[in-house]
Formats: sequence, structure tokens, C-alpha cells
Amino acid sequence: MTAAALGPAARRLGATLLSLALSLALIAIGWTAFLKALDVNPLVAKSPADVWRYLMSGPEAGAHRDLVGDGLRVTLRDAGAGLVAGLAAAAVVAVAFVLWRTAERSFMPIAMVVRSVPLVAMTPVITLIFGRDLLATTVISGIVVFFPALVNLVFGLRSSSAQAADLVRAYGGGPWTTMRKVMVPSALPAFFASARIAAPGSLIGALLAEWLATGKGLGYAMLTSGSTFKYDELWASVVAVTLASLAVYALIGVLEAVVLARYAPRDH
Repeated sequence: MTAAALGPAARRLGATLLSLALSLALIAIGWTAFLKALDVNPLVAKSPADVWRYLMSGPEAGAHRDLVGDGLRVTLRDAGAGLVAGLAAAAVVAVAFVLWRTAERSFMPIAMVVRSVPLVAMTPVITLIFGRDLLATTVISGIVVFFPALVNLVFGLRSSSAQAADLVRAYGGGPWTTMRKVMVPSALPAFFASARIAAPGSLIGALLAEWLATGKGLGYAMLTSGSTFKYDELWASVVAVTLASLAVYALIGVLEAVVLARYAPRDH
């Protein structure tokens, strides 16, 4: 990593960590105030102190961390596969849309029809086609990622500099050269914005797939813990997913700073 890229990455990391600390403090305060205001039964609603005790300071905290951690690793694997697959598919389709308008006119109506169907209703069909393993969770999580990323990437590619594209064409460059030299670098901010937006969505898709399809990971563990009155485990699982989502969001932000410092130093 060059010094030019390291500086923005360090600044972005510091700002991200500060933002995360403030967010966690506000969540804890709001969480506690919400429970007190509604006077929810403490057997059902657990406070931040209860979750801390369950995971960190209680007599069986180590076993509880292992239990939640095992499920979280499966969920992160499922969400990561869906995030990568969804972003890759969105990038390929976005490039096709920009290069060939016919592809957009042909595919977009189908995409809108698929997007209008609730994912919960599609999950049984996806399970029948792709089974109940990683492939099914990748498809379900990838669908959540694909559509918002596609819209952002098409907009980013089409927002590239017309003057730069004309210069490439004046030197004999074709559509692919213009795409590679002008449009793709210009769309990098849109790509990383899509990745940040899609990361929490991929976790939601993975949880849904685990709940309805695979019977693994934190999605299924949260379902069973709620139905068996293990509310400490349920709330701890929710906290683990939330922290993981914030961490992935922050990691993508730091990676964005590094990449844009290398390929778009004037704007970032």
C-alpha cells in the first residue's frame, strides 16, 4: 500500500471508529430507554447489561460466546457469498446495460417483476431449485444485494465524463476501451456506495435463508431460541449480527478510501 493510499485509509478508519463508538452508545441508550418506557417484562426483553452478562461476565459466558460465535461464522459466510455474488452480477449486468441499450430494454422489465415478488414467497421455490446448502443462501442473499446495486452502478457508469470518453474515442478507442478507461473508474464511488448499502442487506438475506431454508447459522438459532424461551441467546444473537453489520460496513469504507485514493485521488 502506497503512502498516498495509506493516509486517506487511516483518516477514514479513525472517522469510522469514532462514528461506530457514537452509534453504539446511542443504540445502548435508546435500547435501555425504550425498555424502561414500555415497561417490558424483563424475562422477555433483555437490556444491554443482560447481554453483556450473558456473553462476557456470566459464569457460562465462554460457552455462550462459542455458541453465538459458531452461528455468526456460518451467517457471515452465507452473507459474504451473497454479497460478492450480488455485486458481481450487478456489475456485469450494469456494464451490459450501458453498452447495449437493447439488453436494458429486454431485461429490466423481467428484473422489475422479480423484484416485486416478496423474497419470503420466493424462498421455497429457490430452495426447491438450489437445495438447502450454501448455494441457496447465496442466491437469496444475492437477490437482496443485486437490485439496489444495479441501479447505483448503472447511474455511476453513465455519470462518467463525456469529454474523457470523447478523448478516448478520438484516439481510436472502442466501447470496451471507453468502458475500461473512463466509465469503470468513474463508477468506483457508486460501486463502494452499493457495497456499503448492500452489506447489511446481505446479512438480512442470509438470516432469512437460514430461517426458511438451511436450518443453520444465527438465522435458525434465533428462530429456535425465541420459540424455546432462550431470550438471552436471542438478544445476544441480535447484538452479534448488528455488530457484524457495523464492522463490515466500516471495513468496506476503509477499502473504499484506499482504492479511491489510488484511482481517483483528485476527488477523494
